[in-house]
Amino acid sequence: MSFLFNSFEGWKQYCEANKVQLFEAVIEYETVQKGKQEQAIWDGLQHAYEVMKDAVETGLNEEMTSRSGMINNGAKKVYKHPVSVLSPEFQRLISRALAAKEVNSCMGRVVAAPTAGASGILPGTLYTLQEIHELADRKILEGLLVGAGIALIIEEKASLAGAVGGCQAETGSAAAMAAGAMVYCLGGSIDQIFNAVAITIQCMLGLVCDPVAGLVEVPCVVRNASAAAIANSSAQIALANVSAVIPVDECVEAMGEIGSSMESKYKETAMGGLAATLTGQNISKRVLIQDIEMLPDEDVEE
Repeated sequence: MSFLFNSFEGWKQYCEANKVQLFEAVIEYETVQKGKQEQAIWDGLQHAYEVMKDAVETGLNEEMTSRSGMINNGAKKVYKHPVSVLSPEFQRLISRALAAKEVNSCMGRVVAAPTAGASGILPGTLYTLQEIHELADRKILEGLLVGAGIALIIEEKASLAGAVGGCQAETGSAAAMAAGAMVYCLGGSIDQIFNAVAITIQCMLGLVCDPVAGLVEVPCVVRNASAAAIANSSAQIALANVSAVIPVDECVEAMGEIGSSMESKYKETAMGGLAATLTGQNISKRVLIQDIEMLPDEDVEE
């Protein structure tokens, strides 16, 4: 029987008792509980990672203007801007996260990791991490498995859906997955990996889901970039053994409690937050009018 991913503490205990790494427990889960062949799992992960990288390149090199007009090649502008606020590496991180999410907003192909609304975070972070540290694809794929295990537990104890738990459940979960994966890829311990997850969740708690005009564009795209930045800061803090103080399982429980008590207007209904602003409402009216297809009246035979 494999581990069923119902708590981080249980995951740690299982790995230590069975002398396996975190990603190996996820492989066992997929083979035993889901009936998959191990090679098929690795092949699927490689394909998913290629799609992630393709989404980044597409967003940085092709026309990215959404039907609503709210998305208009922002990733390219960030990528090519001559002034780096911190460093060229940070600039690439942000632009890559933007790029992959813009592809989603423009109806392109992405990996829902864990959702399409958060699809820029893992590509932006892992693509850049691999580039900076010259990591092999295999290490990145192992990191993706660690991220998958993190998502399984968050889904069990809270939610991964903005409609259930707000944007903390989507971009927050994706950032937690990315932070844990990055710490793993850089040789962090189990405690450091889970600490990165806890710190990330603490930084993302309470974030509402308020898409303007009901479209997963504004503020969703820029939140992918900010979540990628938070994932990196959490990974850096955790690698230095700075404690989150509140254990990761309790952080996820707090996320679930906040999500359940959040008003429905802040959970992907486009009835609150930025969607309810004057500008948001005007955009909504314009987009809805554009999307209505006027059909000619049919001749009625008498």
